[in-house]
Amino acid sequence: MNNRNLVSMGTVCVALLVSGMTLNAEERGRSLKIIEVKRIWDKAPHNAFTDLVRFNDRWFCAFREGRSHVSDDGKVRVIRSEDGVEWRSVALMEWDGGDVRDPKLSITATGQLMLNGAVRFLQPVDGNRHQSVTWLSDNGENWSKPFACASGLGTWRWSVTWHKGVAYSFGYSGKDKGGCLYSSKDGKTWETIKAKVYPEGEYGANETSLLFLENDTAYCLLRRDVGSRATGLLGISNPPYTDWEWKCLGVRIGGPKMIRLSNGRLLAAVRLYGGEGWQPAHTSLGWIHPESGRFTEALKLPSGGDTSYAGLVLYEDLLWVSYYSSHKGKTAIYLTKVKIDM
Repeated sequence: MNNRNLVSMGTVCVALLVSGMTLNAEERGRSLKIIEVKRIWDKAPHNAFTDLVRFNDRWFCAFREGRSHVSDDGKVRVIRSEDGVEWRSVALMEWDGGDVRDPKLSITATGQLMLNGAVRFLQPVDGNRHQSVTWLSDNGENWSKPFACASGLGTWRWSVTWHKGVAYSFGYSGKDKGGCLYSSKDGKTWETIKAKVYPEGEYGANETSLLFLENDTAYCLLRRDVGSRATGLLGISNPPYTDWEWKCLGVRIGGPKMIRLSNGRLLAAVRLYGGEGWQPAHTSLGWIHPESGRFTEALKLPSGGDTSYAGLVLYEDLLWVSYYSSHKGKTAIYLTKVKIDM
């Protein structure tokens, strides 16, 4: 990949946005249908930034609790359910002198449940504002101490995807403002694959969702927040994942989460914006088209205000979606079941 692919990206983004809206009108409501929506947690003043996994035949949902969207008291809570209806708390992750943020759940190559996130230091540590951390568990209830390796200081590794025994994660912020792809075999220690992976100059790029195909092709759904270029990107790469081709989605997104269905289609949950700036916003499911890079909204979830950061799990012919929203006043955690018409 070379930077010629990025020439006139603003113009390309406008064109994709128009075509995406046209296709959206044709597809909306035809492929996805909400079966059920439940509020599953609202005990803290602000409950947000979720992820969801099915592990050992049980459901686990992780999210941040605090006074507000950004506050000094952030902790990560893990709740468990046998049936997705009744939930109970099984763990609370804290960091003395730090705000624990953006928990992400995955299952390691050895079958452990892993939770990764970032600590926002209340006071800089050696000039750094963030530390990426990992916790591990054999049963989802008893957790290890936090693992904070040296490469995680000064970066915010977001979601983790395991592929053929290796964990992959993009770091951003601090030393990794240009994006850095990391890998790990145990989730405890991480090594750099490629620094400055994001398109040249994209220092407003941050949150990511990675997935891999059976042939080892990698896709990355990337959020950007800089001015007129604040549109999401789709990255495509092949081993050793040091060169990436980036395509413009044509829409602004937040909190990306992407999965691949059994028929090969790519489905994503994102925050979408209805106007200029950050508001109004809602959480939606939509299709990712790899060849063009465009995003087509397919289903708006009951949401609004402070919202998004979904977890996605395909189980028994339904898509289970955890997310947070403040559309009913208090910022709370929701679980939605969606029927997909393949």
